[in-house]
Amino acid sequence: MSSDLVIVYHRQPYEEVEENGQIVRKENKSPNGIVPTLKSFFRRVDKGAWVAWKLSETPNEPDFDRVIEIEDSYGTYSVSRLPLTEAQVKSFYHVTSKEAFWPILHSFKEKYDYDPVDWPTFREVNWAFAEAAANEAAEGAVVWVHDYNLWLVPGYLRKMRPDLRISFFHHTPFPSADMFNVLPWRREIMESLLSCDVVGFHIPRYAANFVGVAESLFSIETGPREPVNPDFVKEYVALSDRKVAQWVENEGRRVQVLASPVGVDVDYIEGKAGTEDTLARAQQIRTEMGDGAMILSVGRTDYTKGGADQLMSFERILAENPDLHGKVRLMHVSVSANRNMAVYESIQSEIEEFVGRINGRFGTFDWTPVTLMSRAIPFDELVAYYRAADVCWITPLADGMNLVAKEFAACRADLRGALVLSEFAGAAIEMGSAVLANPFSHKSMDRALLQALNMGEEEQENRMRDMRDTIRKYDIRAWAEDQMAGFSGIDAAP
Repeated sequence: MSSDLVIVYHRQPYEEVEENGQIVRKENKSPNGIVPTLKSFFRRVDKGAWVAWKLSETPNEPDFDRVIEIEDSYGTYSVSRLPLTEAQVKSFYHVTSKEAFWPILHSFKEKYDYDPVDWPTFREVNWAFAEAAANEAAEGAVVWVHDYNLWLVPGYLRKMRPDLRISFFHHTPFPSADMFNVLPWRREIMESLLSCDVVGFHIPRYAANFVGVAESLFSIETGPREPVNPDFVKEYVALSDRKVAQWVENEGRRVQVLASPVGVDVDYIEGKAGTEDTLARAQQIRTEMGDGAMILSVGRTDYTKGGADQLMSFERILAENPDLHGKVRLMHVSVSANRNMAVYESIQSEIEEFVGRINGRFGTFDWTPVTLMSRAIPFDELVAYYRAADVCWITPLADGMNLVAKEFAACRADLRGALVLSEFAGAAIEMGSAVLANPFSHKSMDRALLQALNMGEEEQENRMRDMRDTIRKYDIRAWAEDQMAGFSGIDAAP
């Protein structure tokens, strides 16, 4: 049976674990996160399908099941699995996507590496995704493509199946034309995106940048620049935009440009944070801290996350405020983004060196200023740390959204704790009641953390209440409704 909705995403929609020597597919442990959220859309259609890749050293093996049926709490749906070799994955994902696209998307031009890119392989993999989606889709179906590593899929799909309704969502920032146009494949990428019916982004700034790139490369028509939702306009936030074009038209095709921030499942997270086990674990963490204040930082080991800049700020604060010695402790969670890439190994080494230097310079027998965690913390454990923390310190140099900030606020039904948030995280346009920091300014970084540490209970309550109201209003269900509204606005092909 053909599918009414086909989701195209590089990850498989389940977890594969080994049990008794056999690989077993298990439903995601938590409904929180992008994969469970996307699967929830299958409940809205008669039949759904998912397209992903799976590592295989024998892609032509006749026993490999390319299409399987999954039945879980989200319903019954098909999964088309594309067998990619390790060499293909390295080329398409680790090199082209991470070494060429990722730094440009986050405006780190100096880290862009063009030389090792094998563009024919990127095309080949994207064609395979498009072909699988075309095979699964019913007449006039919606195909929803996710993220920059599948940029060419919409263009190929449009050629294969002009009847389809195609939507694309970016989970990263989208840069301005002077940055994006560094890519030598810019026209091919944008031609593909302009073959969509809907192109979605987290925030208006990224949508405006997309329109600007399209205008720089093609003679397009743009819709009137409409005022942005006032809830997403924050004074003094670097990523705020006040007016954005709602559509662009290229060669007779009108593309809806949608700005809609991904949220979190506030009810689920709040419920987890309020269980007896979580509260007991949070109290245990607080007891271990003694009378000191706990600062929590959670992120991936990636140059965009600003981990080293954050540690330098903490070192400056300790050097300039000896009264804080023995009274604050930073729990710095930095999980490797990709163990197969040398650039991330060097960042991890740099972070470890900073932590060692701070602890060696300021630590005592009964006080360790920084605790570094380089392993992924299970969500059930993480919510206890969110609940126990006095300050959550989230200061990426660039970030498409940042759900950690929203998770922290969702956990704090007690209206306690302070959030320090980079104004270059997409979440800042919603969470303007956080203590905002500019991670490119030493003074701003240091001032923001000190302000959060010294914040009184009444101010904590007022700021936290405002942030919680916002993330509840724009939770994951609100995002889902925005996406469905975008889909429903697409005219089916005759």
